[in-house]
Amino acid sequence: MSPSATAAAVDPHHARRWLILGVLGVVQLMLVLDATIINIALPSAQADLGFSTESRQWVITAYALAFGSLLLLGGRLGDLIGRKRLFVIGLLGFAGASALGGAAGSFGVLVVARALQGLVAALVAPAALSLVATTFTDPRERGTAFGVFAAISGIGAGVGLLLGGVLTQYLSWRWCLYVNLLFAVPAALGGLALLHGERAHRHGEQPRLDVPGALTVTAGLFALVFGFSNAESHGWGDAVTLAMLAASVVLLVLFAGLQQRVAQPLLPLRVLLERNRGGAYLALGIGAIAIFVVSLFLTYYMQQVLDFSPVQTGFAFMPMNVAIMTGVGGATALLQRIGPRVTLGAGLALTAVSMALFAQLEADSGYATGVLPGLIVMGIGFGLVYGGGMTTATLEVAHRDASVGSAMVNVSQQVGGSIGTALLSTIFASAVRDHIAANASAGVPNLELAATIHGYATAFWWTAAILAAGTIACGLLLRTRILAAPDPDAVPVIAH
Repeated sequence: MSPSATAAAVDPHHARRWLILGVLGVVQLMLVLDATIINIALPSAQADLGFSTESRQWVITAYALAFGSLLLLGGRLGDLIGRKRLFVIGLLGFAGASALGGAAGSFGVLVVARALQGLVAALVAPAALSLVATTFTDPRERGTAFGVFAAISGIGAGVGLLLGGVLTQYLSWRWCLYVNLLFAVPAALGGLALLHGERAHRHGEQPRLDVPGALTVTAGLFALVFGFSNAESHGWGDAVTLAMLAASVVLLVLFAGLQQRVAQPLLPLRVLLERNRGGAYLALGIGAIAIFVVSLFLTYYMQQVLDFSPVQTGFAFMPMNVAIMTGVGGATALLQRIGPRVTLGAGLALTAVSMALFAQLEADSGYATGVLPGLIVMGIGFGLVYGGGMTTATLEVAHRDASVGSAMVNVSQQVGGSIGTALLSTIFASAVRDHIAANASAGVPNLELAATIHGYATAFWWTAAILAAGTIACGLLLRTRILAAPDPDAVPVIAH
């Protein structure tokens, strides 16, 4: 019997595997788009709904927090109720949440809709990734399939920024949410038609949900990000801020302890404790802080200071995305030559340099001389972190840990990005207030604009410091070279 016939006999998806990949690719593109498209729409949404600058970060944070904190649970639910069922339910839920956000008449409804989007995205993403891994059993075809996913992930962010600009300028910011229905509904129908309902029992085990682990890690991550976010409006010494940050530490330590005591942990600690993999997760999380901060603050700088339209802003980000693809393309070759320590360290260091360049921006800075150099350096650095981090984090991941390995890559990026957005938005707002207070009686012209520029510079300098510290930490944690060959049963992981 030929390998193709054997695969068809054991895999009901084999004959339609390329059609299934098309459906899963549409879903991957939707999820990547949704993570960036809202940034371009945010100034218009803020003007329309009238929410404050201090509150705007919750439009991003609500999605990233729900997505990141629930990904581990979402991956486990695929084992319990079946990937097809979870995939279709999640897509329909994503469509509904997007419609609610597009129709939002108030800031509160928009934030709730974004949180619901993150919740159901946490169901869809692990299911989609697992379906790719289980549908393509031939190693060469699997490599092609994951290569398609990597390409979609690489171009999706840039497409999201550009599409967001077009939709915002020519239709409305609300279409940056409505557009998800054009992806989610057809993909759900395709999933119903093409996928078989089956559960992913591992090695004959009946999957069980680690309820204490799910509750503690979700509550712990929520408390962590909420604490940072509350500091923006109420200060670092506020009782709620301190209580939430303290609770997050207690809950996350409790979660780590629980994972050592249950038979089927939500996050087996062996996934985190391998040095290269743990260092890669750290690098991806820190790198996500930079990309979230740049997408948020530079969008406002270009639209409000340089007076760019949403479409011009989307095009302005394109050099960064080309540079990201260049960095991703070079990361694999560099890993083989110089290993993860230097590759990821160089990526983080370049990203820190780009933050220092952005910190020099003034009210009269031009795009070509002020913004563009930082975007190019940022793109190359982040591309090295993204490409090198993906490869390093997924090397040697055993088949039984593929789902949780996939979820952890996404968790590191989403939680890193949401914490970074909350922390740096807090620093930005404090810097603006302090600058206005210090210069209110000095008769400084255009004080509000000057304070805003000062706030951007402060946020970028802090981000540079975080990236520099991350460079040192990853240098200490990562090995010089990848020492072991990949597990033949390992499943590649692509994040978004």
